[in-house]
Amino acid sequence: MSKSQATRDKISGIAIQSFRDRGYEQTTLRLIASEADVSVGNAYYYFPTKNHLVQELYVRVQEEHRALAEPLLDGVTGLAPRLAIALEAGLDVLEPYHSSAPGFLGAAISPASAVNPLSEGSALARELAVSLLRDVVDGSTTVLPARLKGALPELLWFAYLGLALYWVYDRSPGQITSRTLLRRSCALLGTVLPLLRLPFVRGPLDEALDIIAEARA
Repeated sequence: MSKSQATRDKISGIAIQSFRDRGYEQTTLRLIASEADVSVGNAYYYFPTKNHLVQELYVRVQEEHRALAEPLLDGVTGLAPRLAIALEAGLDVLEPYHSSAPGFLGAAISPASAVNPLSEGSALARELAVSLLRDVVDGSTTVLPARLKGALPELLWFAYLGLALYWVYDRSPGQITSRTLLRRSCALLGTVLPLLRLPFVRGPLDEALDIIAEARA
């Protein structure tokens, strides 16, 4: 590893730990530079704004999510149980950030925010998340209509954003309410999926996918 990469990784690691310990508002580039024992200018060279550090955190969380989920998915073939495993692994990775999550939510909620999950700056983290969900779908033996199968990974990512939002507000011990909601929703999905192959469902399903596509355009 080059000295430059080592410095960047050091700054990134300290920032991510600070986000966990102090939260979004109290983490500043000046503070990170001090703890990394580098100049403020050097810190700005690697991360021009705090938003760049947040994006680094987003990517790190997605990488940890995949690393945790992949071995748990091995040998599981049903789509609903695969989805439950993957999404619960996501909550496991997010757990250390629960106390600081409201600060990130406040910073990301605006459509114009650079750290909004739908922003251009969040593209890499978003692609990593959708890629994992695509593996969840593609690794399943559950038979789905072809068009739904293609659209499903991104739709599941939006559902996961909704779950994460609920999790931020969840004050139950260990956020067990969020986990219960996740498990029951995936179990319900497992009962609904076979119905999607019925001929009389195909028309409404295609219409729903058209509406979603128009909304995303």
